[in-house]
Amino acid sequence: MSEQIFEPAPEVLDGDTADVYLLRTRQVMEAEGLNPIAVMEVFSAHAGVLCGMREAIALLRQTIPQDAEVRALEEGSSIAENEVVLRIKAPYLSYAIYETALLGFLASETGWATAATECVEAAEGIPIISFGARHLHPLVASRMDYAAIIGGCTTGSTPMGARLAGKEPSGTMPHAMILCFGDTVEAALAFDRQVERDVPRVVLVDTFLDEPTEALRVADALGDTLSAVRLDTAKEMGGVTPVLVRETRDRLDRAGFDGVQVFVSGGVNPDRIRLFRESGAPVDAFGVGSYIAAARPNDFTGDLKEVNGRPVAKRGRLPGVAENPRLQRVI
Repeated sequence: MSEQIFEPAPEVLDGDTADVYLLRTRQVMEAEGLNPIAVMEVFSAHAGVLCGMREAIALLRQTIPQDAEVRALEEGSSIAENEVVLRIKAPYLSYAIYETALLGFLASETGWATAATECVEAAEGIPIISFGARHLHPLVASRMDYAAIIGGCTTGSTPMGARLAGKEPSGTMPHAMILCFGDTVEAALAFDRQVERDVPRVVLVDTFLDEPTEALRVADALGDTLSAVRLDTAKEMGGVTPVLVRETRDRLDRAGFDGVQVFVSGGVNPDRIRLFRESGAPVDAFGVGSYIAAARPNDFTGDLKEVNGRPVAKRGRLPGVAENPRLQRVI
C-alpha cells in the first residue's frame, strides 16, 4: 500500500504538534552549528500488534535526506516488550522535532490494533467490525478504524478509516432514523428503496418491539433482500444476551429465514465475545466500539544510540544499536 495516503498533516510537518522542547533543541543546535549523524531507535513498552508504521514512514520520507537509512518492522507485526521496531540513521535535526509524532502514531495505533486483535482472537473466526469512531475526536477516529482493521477487524464504520485499509465501511441505520420514521419496518423499506444495492440490508430490531418479533416483521417485509438483523439492546433492558440471540435465531429459522444473519453490538468486549461463543449463541458478527477505541496506548520510547558513529545512551540504557534481525530497510 502506498504511503502517500498517509501523508502527514501540515501542522505535523510544521512542528506545531511537537513537544516544544524539541523545537527549542532545534533552535539551539542550528544556532550552534551542531547537526551530527545520529541513530535513534524506537522500542515498545509492551507486547502487541504494531500499527502506525505506515504513517511514521510517510513522515520520514518527507523530512530526512535521501541518503539516510530507516529500518522498521512491518505494519501488523506481533511485537515483544522492549523490541526495537524502528531505527533512523540521519542528520539529527532532520527528524528531531518529529519524535513526538512518530511515537504518537505508534502508541495510539498499536494500542487500538492490539485491542482489536484481542477481540478477534476471542471470536475465533466470527467477524468483528470496528464501531468505535463515536468514542474519539473525529480527527483521529479514522486512524482508529484503520488500526482496528490491521488488528484483524473485517472493516470499520468510517469511510476514511476503511479506505486507508482498502476496505468498504460498514453500517446501515441508527436508532434515530428508525425513531424518525416511527416504525422499524417503514425505516427498513425506505432504506431498501434509497440506498445502493451493493450495501447489505442490515436492520436494527430493538427500537420499538422485542427483538425476535421485530426481526420477523422486517424479514417478512424485505424477504430475500434482508441480509441481517442487528441486536443492540439497551443496557437498561439487560443488553444483548445469548438467550436473546438464540430466540431471535430460532424464530427466524422457524419462519423460513435461515439465511438472515444475526449481528450483535453494544458493550462488546473479549469477555462478552467468549460468553456468546462458549454458550453456543449463533452470532454471525460482532460490532465492537469502546473496547477498541478506548484502548490504552502502547508506549514507545525513542533513544539516541549513536552520534557520529560513537555508541551512546542515557544512564541506565545500553550504548549502541540493539540488533533486531526482523528490521527491514524501508528508506
